[in-house]
Amino acid sequence: MNTTFDNSDEKQDALFEAPPSWREHWEGMPEFVQERKREFCKIVFRFRNQEDLDEFAKLIGQKLNQNSQATWYPALKKGELQGNFKYVDEP
Repeated sequence: MNTTFDNSDEKQDALFEAPPSWREHWEGMPEFVQERKREFCKIVFRFRNQEDLDEFAKLIGQKLNQNSQATWYPALKKGELQGNFKYVDEP
């Protein structure tokens, strides 16, 4: 069985062809500026043992474990920092 690759001068067709210039497709589009949403305050807590971590998690009403690196208080709802935008395709 011959498994050699034929590396001839033929070019492979691209899966997707890029438009000649993306700028012509963006002409007249409104400007979009994403403002960065940051926390008001950031505090680092250190726990001596698992029991202390569990007690703190219970106090704030969130699930935390040894691998938790950060959380929001109160807990964020899914997509809360993204704003209330929906993208729809109009006919």
